[in-house]
Amino acid sequence: MCGIVGLHLRNPDLHPRLGELLSGMLCEMQDRGADSAGVAVYGDPTWTPPGHGAVSLLDVTATAEEVAAAVTEELGSPVAVKVLDATYLLTAAAESEALLAAARAAVPDALVAGFGADLAVLKGVGHPRTLSDSWGLAGAQGWQGVGHTRMATESAVTPSGAHPYAVGVDQCLVHNGSFSNHATIRRELRAAGVEFDSENDTEVGARFVAHQLAQGKDVEVALKELCATFDGFYTLLVSNRDSFAVVRDAIACKPAVIAETDDWVAMASEFRALAHLPGVESARIWEPEPEVIYAWTRSTEGASA
Repeated sequence: MCGIVGLHLRNPDLHPRLGELLSGMLCEMQDRGADSAGVAVYGDPTWTPPGHGAVSLLDVTATAEEVAAAVTEELGSPVAVKVLDATYLLTAAAESEALLAAARAAVPDALVAGFGADLAVLKGVGHPRTLSDSWGLAGAQGWQGVGHTRMATESAVTPSGAHPYAVGVDQCLVHNGSFSNHATIRRELRAAGVEFDSENDTEVGARFVAHQLAQGKDVEVALKELCATFDGFYTLLVSNRDSFAVVRDAIACKPAVIAETDDWVAMASEFRALAHLPGVESARIWEPEPEVIYAWTRSTEGASA
């Protein structure tokens, strides 16, 4: 049992409140998993300044100053490093892929937790409320965020095992449930040249989606392929900087609820995580149907199924 939350803000007037609202949603789901937690925040100008690439690293033993100096030398331009609990957040006035390559070369033993323009991925072990406070999540801004509280069933309780899994540029995935055939799909993806960082079943789903997107498919097609390929019980939320999508397995035994207003779209494992959102009393609220992909984009602002 884990908890998923996601919030996509349509109204720019709400962007300064993203972290406040997301933090409240995350902490409401702490009963569903207090082993570890993680968030992905899109658009905070302090964590990820406009025009900068960003990379989130875990399992770093060097100091922030040492990491900044090493990656700056490798990249050839200044790199800033913020330490947020277990996460080292690197930013630079460069493409995120270039910053990622420099970080991997300069800090080869670190684990990449996420990368992309406008994207900060933060993970940690412990109680979701404690982690939220340590990150300063309530003060974050932006247009979109996703979060996860974990009750571990498939792998060790470590920051790297926390969700979101963010393995493609600007992309992340959070998951409640388990994939029963993940070992087979992992072997197939490895045979296709995909590399893995863990034995976590969620990483297999994230790598599968990223592999589909890298072949030119959109997120809805990628999730349809996932539903046709993966066995098990799951609710998934997949996002990038411009989209937000939800899907459940064919039996839909893992809980999920979606709410939508003119100002925002939100989803969570339980309604209580949405109850404090502004205007929720007039929201359209529903439980997503099995194997139906619900997706929203910043350009069209419409749901498709």
